[in-house]
Amino acid sequence: MTIRVRPISPEDHLTFIASRGTASFLQTPAWAAVKSEWRGESLGWFDGDEMVGAGLVLYRQVPKLKRYLAYLPEGPVLDWSGDVAPALEAMRDHLRTQGAFGIRMGPPVVTRRWEAATLKAALADEVLTRLGDVPADYRDESAIALAGTLRSLGWKEQSAEGGFTAGQPKYNFQIPLAGRTEEDVLAGMNQQWRRNIRKAAKQGVEVTEGGRDDLVDFHRVYVETAERDHFTPRPLSYFQTMWDAMTAEDPQRLRLYLGRHEGDLVAATTLVQVGTHAWYSYGASTTAKREVRGSNAVQWQMIRDSLAAGAEVYDLRGITDTIDSDDPHVGLLQFKVGTGGEAVEYLGEWDLPINRPLYTAFTAYMKRRG
Repeated sequence: MTIRVRPISPEDHLTFIASRGTASFLQTPAWAAVKSEWRGESLGWFDGDEMVGAGLVLYRQVPKLKRYLAYLPEGPVLDWSGDVAPALEAMRDHLRTQGAFGIRMGPPVVTRRWEAATLKAALADEVLTRLGDVPADYRDESAIALAGTLRSLGWKEQSAEGGFTAGQPKYNFQIPLAGRTEEDVLAGMNQQWRRNIRKAAKQGVEVTEGGRDDLVDFHRVYVETAERDHFTPRPLSYFQTMWDAMTAEDPQRLRLYLGRHEGDLVAATTLVQVGTHAWYSYGASTTAKREVRGSNAVQWQMIRDSLAAGAEVYDLRGITDTIDSDDPHVGLLQFKVGTGGEAVEYLGEWDLPINRPLYTAFTAYMKRRG
């Protein structure tokens, strides 16, 4: 099999994603417009005239040099179950011609899954401290073997805590939706989640969809959330760029949800959907009126709408692998476990140095930046 890689149009890129049913929203052409500080390129993998893969590459330039780290977040979209060597070698050869000194990718391959009951028991276990040490309910041996294949091809697995600020989480939390009804999903939640959803309804919380102009209100609450939870917020312009790029690609790609109580905005979130996969993207809530459970109401509406739109997965995105009760990060997992979903481990992010001295220097530079 001879695989060749070449640039493709955004239209061909989207057509291929549609043929696969879904792909990460980070692998859509629109994401290049969101990450405008990078140079984006849509690539196609071809076996003869047949396109067998697609990916979005983001090129990050080395300071003062026209050399780049080529990054494929949560991609590329390939058949990872077969012999991947020809596809990866063809990608390397193309990216080298574009000035890449190294490649970073995140194969969208699941290695292990832990169901809610398993997670609940693990969280109550005083001995266990890491999710990776908990026996999984599902383990894909072929996916785990892929890690060995990548190492044999010269790829290096990156630390989940590494210094690359665009890195994607290895562990995520997802609610399976395929073949389920709203009643099934609600029944799978714990008592606290169901109680909060009912309380929000009883208190009169109203959830509506907003438009681009409502991003201003969303951002106000988001900044408040950032101050309360001690993280650096993105500027309003980032969300406006995201809205423009993603809705231009598909009017339903990005949606804004607003939860109000007696006219006051108490919670706001964004939802992204590509084919059969939906993601909870950004969330915000006010300190005032937290007792009306606006965040639960908004989450439940997004889950219901995702089901209605044909999603098979509702993705609550990243978690850390801690299950240590003394670790402040464990609260995020405890919150998400209440939805009745499952923790998912991906293969992680992998690097291939092409020019080793430049790759080593750039890696050191990024670690210094933190």
